[in-house]
Amino acid sequence: MNKNDLIPYISKFKNVRIMVIGDLMIDEYIWGSVSRISPEAPVPVVSVTSESLRLGGAGNVANNIHSLGGKVCLGGVVGQDEMGRKVIHDLRKMNVETKGVIVEPERITTVKTRIIAQHQQVVRYDREVIRAVQPENVKQILALLEERMDELDAVLISDYGKGVICTPLVEGVRSLTLGAGKILAVDPKVKNIPLFHHVTIITPNHYEAAEAIGRWIQSEEDLMAVGRALLERLQAKSVLITRGDKGMTLFQQKGEVMNIPAMAKEVFDVTGAGDTVISVLTLAMAAGASPEESAMLSNYAAGIVVGEVGTATLKAAELEDAVRNGIRVKDQRAISNP
Repeated sequence: MNKNDLIPYISKFKNVRIMVIGDLMIDEYIWGSVSRISPEAPVPVVSVTSESLRLGGAGNVANNIHSLGGKVCLGGVVGQDEMGRKVIHDLRKMNVETKGVIVEPERITTVKTRIIAQHQQVVRYDREVIRAVQPENVKQILALLEERMDELDAVLISDYGKGVICTPLVEGVRSLTLGAGKILAVDPKVKNIPLFHHVTIITPNHYEAAEAIGRWIQSEEDLMAVGRALLERLQAKSVLITRGDKGMTLFQQKGEVMNIPAMAKEVFDVTGAGDTVISVLTLAMAAGASPEESAMLSNYAAGIVVGEVGTATLKAAELEDAVRNGIRVKDQRAISNP
């Protein structure tokens, strides 16, 4: 495959419209430096220099699609709290449609807080209450999807296991999306993988794929067995297993298997890389690229964002440059406090 054949698809991203459905949250970053160990316990003392809040989960997926030029609307829930209002404010600031972002008064908006020092994550702590989304809100999200279906090119499920993705929602999404002949892409959490049968493409990491099948991946033989078993069990058109520093492997219903080596030259942080992969993959497929071409584009994108600490997005021009010129260490974006 000629890498230059991938570039025309990037320019078509601006014509693609995707509805993202999933768990919305905030990624909080506390940036600082470490110069000593606490006398109270064998832990580093972080001297805080700055803090930042970024869209996480399905919000980060929407942010990626928007940053790459695609049009996006969202379906999900937030709490009736400051962070829930922050999610909605940031989405509206990007001109992302928020009609499907529902406020549940009894829910708290998930916040993942990461303390970063010397470009390394020291600790992460989560504030959340995991519970199933209210049935009436499932119906509201599905009603919006049905209303928007004619104008959509794809639907993307971003599952972070916080309660939005449930059987009634997935069944409704699948019926509406595949019934209309549209792409249905899924970034799963392992406990919900059995729900995602007959999807267009699903992107578990190698740990999730192994756990779903019940076979640990210790060799290429194990990988082949797990990928094929998952493809058959879900009756999906394609399964893309992401493998960290080993790249990705694409399994397709027609029997083809494609290994894609990792593009990153230097990895600082994999946070949000899966969001970038599923965003670019879905954009490319909706723009007319084959699963193989789409996987290669998403691999280039992942190689860029892992070179930046924290939840990251990229521009279409950055992706095009990476395809044309490769991802070089000197091209890795500056690691600095926001």
